[in-house]
Amino acid sequence: MQQPEPAAAELASAAPVEHALRLAEAMIFAADRPVPLERLQPFLPPGLRAEAVLTLLTARYAGRGVELAEVGGGYTFRTAADLAPVLTKVVEVPRRLPRAAMEAVAIIAYHQPVTRTEIEEIRGASLSQATLEALLENGLIAPRGRKEVPGRPILWGTTPRFLDQFGLRALTDLPRRDELLAGEANALPGGRSGGA
Repeated sequence: MQQPEPAAAELASAAPVEHALRLAEAMIFAADRPVPLERLQPFLPPGLRAEAVLTLLTARYAGRGVELAEVGGGYTFRTAADLAPVLTKVVEVPRRLPRAAMEAVAIIAYHQPVTRTEIEEIRGASLSQATLEALLENGLIAPRGRKEVPGRPILWGTTPRFLDQFGLRALTDLPRRDELLAGEANALPGGRSGGA
């Protein structure tokens, strides 16, 4: 029996990896949200781990105009960070959330699960139903059960779409409150805090 030539053996062992890379690339490209490892794994050839395939794919896209990024518990293609400012002049930017919605989603992110009343107490202002509906329509928040108090109000939490929209891998990537407060103090003239 004749032994395969070294080059042919290399090609044979590389074929499943190349197929897996192409499959992962196509799946991530076609997905409307970040693709988690466990969603990709069943489609890969036996013996190949999704984590290893995505590490190779990340390396393949490093330094290109589009890069593979881990956000919201999965992987998605994103414009390279250094090119984003150039493209904001070319690509139409989606409408931003109103200030009340941004405040509400930030409170939910840091205090979840949280009720509407708790959001209003932290904000110091009422929260309109339209603001909650806008966050729901954008897929940034979702109900997380009901609080065990009279009236059983809905508890709200963020979604994987929230992580994706804000470029976070997990909630632990959110800036810590002390970092935010330090940023506010440095933003004031002379680096003073807001106290008189």
